[in-house]
Amino acid sequence: MMMADSGSNKEVAVIVNTDITSTESENNLINTMVERGTALLRKMEINVAEAEKRTGKNTVNMQETYTVYLIEIRPAETVPEGGTPATPDTLWRRYSEFELLRTYLLVTYPYIIIPPLPEKRAEFVWHKLAADNLDPDFVERRRVGLENFLLRVASHPVLSNDKIFFLFLTEEKGWREAVLETGFQDKVDSRLKSLSAMFRVKNPDKRFTALKHYSDELNTVISQLLRVRVKVADRLYGVYKVHGNYGRVFSEWSAIEKEMGDGLQSAGHHMDTYAASIDDILEEEEHYADQLKEYLFYTDAVRSVCRKHELIQYELEMVAQDLVHKKQQKEELATGTVRIFSLKGMTSKLFGQESQEQRESRLAALQQSIQEGEETLKEKNTECHQTICRYLITFSKHEVVDRVPSLKSES
Repeated sequence: MMMADSGSNKEVAVIVNTDITSTESENNLINTMVERGTALLRKMEINVAEAEKRTGKNTVNMQETYTVYLIEIRPAETVPEGGTPATPDTLWRRYSEFELLRTYLLVTYPYIIIPPLPEKRAEFVWHKLAADNLDPDFVERRRVGLENFLLRVASHPVLSNDKIFFLFLTEEKGWREAVLETGFQDKVDSRLKSLSAMFRVKNPDKRFTALKHYSDELNTVISQLLRVRVKVADRLYGVYKVHGNYGRVFSEWSAIEKEMGDGLQSAGHHMDTYAASIDDILEEEEHYADQLKEYLFYTDAVRSVCRKHELIQYELEMVAQDLVHKKQQKEELATGTVRIFSLKGMTSKLFGQESQEQRESRLAALQQSIQEGEETLKEKNTECHQTICRYLITFSKHEVVDRVPSLKSES
């Protein structure tokens, strides 16, 4: 639907989903894998009602066109028959703000599989589908995906109680400043650091290793399936549209044939009908493809948890290794024996031994460093244990991956 903004001269495009029946709405709720038992969803209803295309200046003062989404929340109360529902509170959010929220959740809750966002740019598209981010069909599918994201976060027993998430739903202004004030950006792990941990960790947890392999395999299978589907859709669409060309030929032929005119006209009509049916078929397939993409994005969410655990495990091993090295140094210094070749050992042989005061000073410094290392090791052990426990609790009770093992066997 197109509408003009009465408060300005600019024209905006509004996409509203008005053709959903109550049964379809209930099915959509089931497909979001949402649990209504959390305190937040018992208090309020959340939905992304519409999308609007706007034009404005970005941070570098350049004109850009973007899409914003209207979030509506209202009290979750029973409306008496014939009564009027409460007017919802509304605010607009850009896709980038959803991304910021999810990044904050990823950093703050590294042991939780954070629900994925819908794709930022259209992927696995066949030639009839527009790859334009402002395409109405793509924006509508993204609107549904963003609503699913909010409902999944709101249904999680831990994420639903997060203050920043609540502000995201209720405060249009000041929310970005609030999330930046948390300092979560300082905790974001660099990609290089994560890669280093992945290749250098010596004793990975077998449970996380198995989960990571499962996620990698599922990601590969779904990606291949979506690529094959794109190729099949392209070819199928071409075959059907060829029949549309035949329909036009038969219709033109019927105009110059007297005896066979009616038959040719009927054949042309059937060809046109057959050619047009592919649009509905592929549109229905697109809904299934969107669900497969969600599973694909969930595999990335699972792998993110695995990477975080690998990083914690790697840091733990590095602290333990450093502690062993310092204890060995202390022993060598105390006994005066050098077990392995070192530059300091060669220096001592060439220029003489250290004085007693120097040795005692070094021993005291090493002892202090060892005590600090033991405290750090204890903290890392506790962090690693807590992460595993929290993950196993949330994973066994709530996480979506428990619902997808059938995909592995079916694929």
